[in-house]
Amino acid sequence: MTTHAAAGWLPLSPGERAVAIEVLVHGPLSRSEIARRLNLSAGSLTRLTKPLIESGLLIEAAESGEGESAEVRQGRPSQPLDIVAESRSFIGFKITEDMVYGVVTTLRSDIVARHDRPLTTHTPAEVADLLAEMTEELTRSFPEPAGIGIGVGGRVERRSVVAESAFLGWTDVPLAELVASRTGLAVVVENDVAALVEAETWFGAGRGLDRFVVLTIGAGIGYGLVLGGSRVASVEDGRGVGRRWIVNPYGPLTPEGERGSAISLLTIPSIRYQVGAATGEDLTYEEILARAAAGDPLPARVLDEAARALGTLVAQIANFAMPQKILLAGEGVGLVDVAGPVVEETILTHRHPQADPVHLETKVSDFHDWARGAAVLAIQVLVLGAGERR
Repeated sequence: MTTHAAAGWLPLSPGERAVAIEVLVHGPLSRSEIARRLNLSAGSLTRLTKPLIESGLLIEAAESGEGESAEVRQGRPSQPLDIVAESRSFIGFKITEDMVYGVVTTLRSDIVARHDRPLTTHTPAEVADLLAEMTEELTRSFPEPAGIGIGVGGRVERRSVVAESAFLGWTDVPLAELVASRTGLAVVVENDVAALVEAETWFGAGRGLDRFVVLTIGAGIGYGLVLGGSRVASVEDGRGVGRRWIVNPYGPLTPEGERGSAISLLTIPSIRYQVGAATGEDLTYEEILARAAAGDPLPARVLDEAARALGTLVAQIANFAMPQKILLAGEGVGLVDVAGPVVEETILTHRHPQADPVHLETKVSDFHDWARGAAVLAIQVLVLGAGERR
């Protein structure tokens, strides 16, 4: 990966930042389109784009791409501008209870490398040591990263301190400082769901949408709301949503969440608990899905109830948030493959007959997608200084 003009375009002025973000998220774009989107005159746009092109952050994108040199392309003001995605690399980490998943991404969040390590300790200093070792491994092939983003399940303050993480047993851990002191790189830390929402808003399913929701099911429940193209931050981020979202007051009582809550019905641990209680077997989530698909009555009944809970939850979100799209992500979305018709039927039951159809998109996310989300936070905060812009 090239790193030409690696630091030459930092920091960006507010005007340059606005142009760079517009091209990064929506490009390639013509100059006239950029000017229209940002309400700029042609002269102002020329003034703002010139240093971005000279530094190597933006380039003139060829329309045909054949038989033209870079010099010829850059001499045509009518040609679209695009970002140089390979001009910087970013490292993203997703920390789970027993693993750390690492990725390297381009400036447009394309994953170009992966590296995972088991997490055998939750001692903050030792976790930071592991992240530093993984950073060293990743930078052998992709040197001089612009920064590191870290996603953690829990509540994060000031994008630097893990205020509370139940699964790690942490309280007020200055993770960004610990990792920065070991790597010499700028570090940003965020709740993992918030990071995933930012990634999907900028580069994924929510790109260009005004109202967008991300709902994740897996080890827990995650929820993110985007209004006006910007993620809605909340003091509840990282506090474990879904424990009191009652979707079936007569539903099961499990070790996690209130009776009939989204947590008790939809999370992988709760589904495994219910099936285990009914069968006496300790089955993996994948085994439960397979048995239900094959017609095994007990796993099928548990998944049917989970599907109805999911349909109810999606309908409630659609009724109140009125999003243009709901993205269902996480390692638990295999539920839709097995019981999709039940989910769809339940959504319709809880929606007005004349309501617009719910645009529900599913994405099977592995933990590298969550790590990519953390890298996107690094792109926003460390390079563009725009963590709260969208």
